[in-house]
Amino acid sequence: MSYLDRIAEANNWKQDGYRPLLVDGHELGQTSDAFAADLEKYPDVFVIEPNAVRLTDGLSSYDERTEAIAACLNDIRQTRGIHGWRNENYPVGRTFEQPVFEIERAAVPLLGTRGYGVHMNGYVRKDGGLFMWIARRSLQKATAPGKLDQMVGGGQPAGLSVRDNLVKECGEEAAIPRDLAEMARPVSAITYRCVRPEGFRWDLLWCYDLELPAGFVPVAADGEVDEFMLMNISDVAAGIRETTNYKFNCALVILDFLIRHGFVEADDPDYEHLVTGLHPRF
Repeated sequence: MSYLDRIAEANNWKQDGYRPLLVDGHELGQTSDAFAADLEKYPDVFVIEPNAVRLTDGLSSYDERTEAIAACLNDIRQTRGIHGWRNENYPVGRTFEQPVFEIERAAVPLLGTRGYGVHMNGYVRKDGGLFMWIARRSLQKATAPGKLDQMVGGGQPAGLSVRDNLVKECGEEAAIPRDLAEMARPVSAITYRCVRPEGFRWDLLWCYDLELPAGFVPVAADGEVDEFMLMNISDVAAGIRETTNYKFNCALVILDFLIRHGFVEADDPDYEHLVTGLHPRF
């Protein structure tokens, strides 16, 4: 196994079996043929074409689209089920800054719209080395239960800035005080397209780094983390490189950290493929 395996599993999507979700002629998602068949029951909202799913032209405003799609998704939830429903809306648009409607977070991989998240690497320098706080996800989590994770990570809902969401997640997940959380630095963004058990994932993750005082110990505050472990960075790197113990996208965020902090150097024969694999252009 190698770092490239982490890149490959996060970019395994193929067009076969999917069709673009079009809104005003723009591709805003990729919907599976199976879910398109479910959407065919709602012709006032979705037009199902041989090679596309299109939002009807009659839905032109942000609120109209949001409300109409929510009604469809709620009906599907009641009749056929949607796993991991959270009552949390995600923005949908060509960019995060210009959404054209919102949908329930659990439906993002079903419609195949872009999902957004914020992840923070919490690290410590001590004894001449670098250590990283690693979280073990709760066994009750809807996705990747029991997998290893960043110190802090979460989805990016509509109506909240990325920075405010990060500070909120820091407090909720690891009991990091606001004044300390606000010292986190934005350092990168990674993207990927892949098919997971929950559906099609087309995500952009904003990455932050926070160097923590050596004496700080995070506390699992909201039940989403079973434990925190302070690990030597070489052991973290080996876990990313040689195992599948880490949640697939968290592995990418850590790999990005390893590259930026010089633990994977330009002389590495896979370096170019790793860098471009973390930041593909879709």
